[in-house]
Amino acid sequence: MKSQVTRRDFLKASGGVAGLFATTGLFRGPLAGSATPMDDRPRWVKETYTICPYDASGCGFICYTDSQGRLTNIEGDPNHPVNQGGACSKGAAIAQIHNNPRRLKKVKYRAPGASDWEEKEWDWAITEMAKRIKKTRDENWIETNSKGNMVRRTEALAMVGASCFDNEECELLVKMLRSLGMVYMETQARL
Repeated sequence: MKSQVTRRDFLKASGGVAGLFATTGLFRGPLAGSATPMDDRPRWVKETYTICPYDASGCGFICYTDSQGRLTNIEGDPNHPVNQGGACSKGAAIAQIHNNPRRLKKVKYRAPGASDWEEKEWDWAITEMAKRIKKTRDENWIETNSKGNMVRRTEALAMVGASCFDNEECELLVKMLRSLGMVYMETQARL
């Protein structure tokens, strides 16, 4: 069976397609008129390393933000020992959380017995938490146990740590909590 397309017709069609790509900008090689390829990567101002806030795996990510602080790109950190550049579906969607217009950015407080939430400043919230921790600690302080042994602790406070803490952060946090006299501490990280 003989082909209907001659060699000459094939070369004409190939040349026409190459010319079309070259003139429309779809071909970015030397035929496009420039020896250097066009750089169309996204532009960002700052590169930040972070840990995924979702589960106890502690995967590492690289976040790229623009000059307005918007998260423009996120990708797995190839040098991170846990995920080695990979990302699960939740971790890959961190940008959707950061750029969500419904995301809370201010402290919401509802007073005891109130039905409405009110916005407060961060300084107020941190000071209020510190006052309540100190008050609870002082009201429930145990100097000695039932046998008369000095224990100096409180059993009215507890802490559950986050999965994204590294060893150094955990060490500092435990030192602070022990200095408050806390004995009940746990973390969700199981690595």
